Amino acid sequence: MAELNIGAAAPGFTLFDHNRKEVSLSDFKGRKVILAFFPAAFTGVCEKELCTFRDSLAGLNDAGADVLAICVDAPFANAAFAQRNSLTFPILSDYARAATEAYGVALHDFAGMKGYTASQRAVFVVDGEGKISYTWIAPNPGVEPDYDEVKKAVA
Repeated sequence: MAELNIGAAAPGFTLFDHNRKEVSLSDFKGRKVILAFFPAAFTGVCEKELCTFRDSLAGLNDAGADVLAICVDAPFANAAFAQRNSLTFPILSDYARAATEAYGVALHDFAGMKGYTASQRAVFVVDGEGKISYTWIAPNPGVEPDYDEVKKAVA
């Protein structure tokens, strides 16, 4: 998959959220969307990242932005993760890895497990017209995004 550049059309998707309800990127047409791909629920850095987005949610919503978190874990694990961390935005399950591949953030053989593909830690901001307006991909799964930069991207 080619790198998604600023101004490119954001690949569409429909994934199950942590309540096993289908959520499509097109559901948010006219609003900015922060797509936060993360490797795995119940891991320290992922927990810190999503809790940071949770704590910033009111300000992000005031800026007309919604947060969608995406990982390859099953909806059941994502539901337990959301409940444990009081996450109120959708945690989307990309168990078929379609969105992870479409956004170019597949992390193959994750954690040395041959054949296991996780989502790399990455943030994309999609504008109200469905175009990519911000991209960030972690150099390794232990690096968190610059939250101030994400906030600037949606301001």
